[in-house]
Parts: sequence; structure tokens; C-alpha cells
Amino acid sequence: MSTKTVGAFEAALDRLDVDWTHATRSDFASTIAAVVESPAVGVELPFEGVSLAETPVDVDPTPARLEGARTGVTAARMGIADYGSVVLESTPEGGEPVGLYAERHVAVLRREDVVPGMREAFARFGPWLREGRDSAVIATGPSATADMGGLVKGAHGPKEVHVVILDE
Repeated sequence: MSTKTVGAFEAALDRLDVDWTHATRSDFASTIAAVVESPAVGVELPFEGVSLAETPVDVDPTPARLEGARTGVTAARMGIADYGSVVLESTPEGGEPVGLYAERHVAVLRREDVVPGMREAFARFGPWLREGRDSAVIATGPSATADMGGLVKGAHGPKEVHVVILDE
């Protein structure tokens, strides 16, 4: 994706108080190790040339490990630059609970999957849904609610979000 689009995505993440880091395939394991807080759980990533196997992330967590995890690591299908949103695909491997249950969510996203806005995101959703995918979460920043008074973070999802952008 263009440098301008990725820059807009980074600026939107900054406005949301979401940390972000760039990584290459060669420094991916060390980047993940630096941004997760243990105990960490995750689902294996669908990106060629990167794996959580060489990181401190448990990719076969039990329900008890998921419940005790401080960090959850998942792939993001897409980033939406205008909003700083990441699109989290529902997967048979359990990507949704891993990304939404832990206090910190680390979303891994390929640079080429950052789109400028919702129009471009929805243009990608059509073919994706026709492939049989029927669910995704568009997550924008940490979970927060002010339903019953002051702002509370982490009420319905992670308190913290960190996006790792794969540059190659």
C-alpha cells in the first residue's frame, strides 16, 4: 500500500492511543517478543515467512491459558486507514476470543492490506464473503464504554491494542 495510506493509518492509530510497530520477516520474532506481555496466547498467522513458533506466544492455548493470558496475538485481515481500524476474521482456530479476551491485543497486519477507507474495505468484503467467510469484527482502538458513568477501558474487549505492520 502507498506510504501515504500507511501514514494515515499510523496517524489514526496514534489518535486512538494505539501503539504500532513495523516489522520485516527477519525481525518478526524479536518484534513480537518485544510487544507481548506474558503469558501470551495466539493463533498461527496466515502470512508467508512469519510464525509465532519462535516467539513466547502459546499457539495452542487451552481455555484456562486463554483466560489467564495477558496478551492475545492474531492476524488482521485488513487495516482501514481513515479510522485506525483492524478487521479481525472469525477463524476455526479461534482468532476472535484470542484477540478480544486478553487485556492486550497484538494485531499483525501486512502493509499491503491497509486500505484508505470504508469504501475500499467494503469492496474487499464482497469477494471475501462469497468465499464462505461469514463473520468479522472491525475493531477500532481499545475497548471502552461510558454506559454507566466515566469511561472504562476493557469492558468488552482488550484494554490495550498494538498493531504490528509487516513491511514485506
